[in-house]
Amino acid sequence: MSESLLVPCPHCNALNRVPEAKLDDDGRCGRCKQALFSKSPLHLTETNFTVHAAQGDIPLLVDFWAPWCGPCRSMAPAFTAAAGVLEPWVRLGKVNTEEEQGLGARYAIRSIPTLILIHRGSEIARQSGAMGAEEIRRWALAQLGRPAS
Repeated sequence: MSESLLVPCPHCNALNRVPEAKLDDDGRCGRCKQALFSKSPLHLTETNFTVHAAQGDIPLLVDFWAPWCGPCRSMAPAFTAAAGVLEPWVRLGKVNTEEEQGLGARYAIRSIPTLILIHRGSEIARQSGAMGAEEIRRWALAQLGRPAS
């Protein structure tokens, strides 16, 4: 029997129980009926951050960025591309540190872009500096102890 995971909906933030073996079966939210995985980063705010970072069973890779940051803007397409490859095994989200200063302070963000990998509310790893899509994918999988092949 496969283990069930709690998967927060990227649209309404409802928690959905999904068998691990069916994560990549294009599941839909039980509440809003929208796709549980969109293959693109979530816009994270104080309102939805905790449900995705602490209540769900899917690891969350967060890009802390700001609109005025050149390296952040140049990494954005790579981060989106990485979401297309890493989901449904890793959820990707973005925190605009200008809009969400509380989240930036909570995670002691000193330079941007900074990637933080969080699983069940605990920080697993962090990496500062812009990276390409393949670099992001390999780094995240390595931190989770999964093969990057």
